[in-house]
Order: sequence, then structure tokens, then C-alpha cells
Amino acid sequence: MNTKLLHIWNILRNKYVLATIVFLLIFLFLDENNLMVTRRLSKDVAELRQRQEELQEGIIADSAQALALKSDLKAIERYGRETYYMKRADEDIYMIIDPEK
Repeated sequence: MNTKLLHIWNILRNKYVLATIVFLLIFLFLDENNLMVTRRLSKDVAELRQRQEELQEGIIADSAQALALKSDLKAIERYGRETYYMKRADEDIYMIIDPEK
């Protein structure tokens, strides 16, 4: 047991090993951009990329809807009826509201 500790002590006394250990401690735990900060930032970047993909899909859907509204009169009427609850002069609209939403 004593020889193992002596062998480990001799290795740790080497200035290159000691400098490497000190550098790793500073880099992993004490630095401003330590391991925990880097992992948190990587997670934030992944969440932002996911959000960007969702927004891109929304842009594509909205662009398709805008193109349809520019070219089709029935699409404009359907959009107005669904979004703004517009009605024709000779009809009644009944709204059923779901209480769970």
C-alpha cells in the first residue's frame, strides 16, 4: 500500500503532470466558460434551433395561406368566416364554445 502511494506521489510531483492537473481543474470548474456553463449553453442552442424549425414551418404554412388568399375568392370568404365569424345577410351563425379550452 505504501509503495503505491509513493509511486502516485512521484507521478504527481512531475511538473508536467501537475501543470496538466491544474489546467484541467481551472478549465473544468473555475473558468468563466467552465464545463457547466458550456453544457447549459449547448442546451439553450438546441432549444433555439428547435424553436427556429417550428417558426420556419409556420412561415411556410402562412406563405401558402397568403398565396391562396391572393388568388382564390372562395378562400378569402372561408378565411373571413372562420377567423372573423363573418356571415352572409341571410344566415345565422351559432358559436359553440368548448369550456375545456
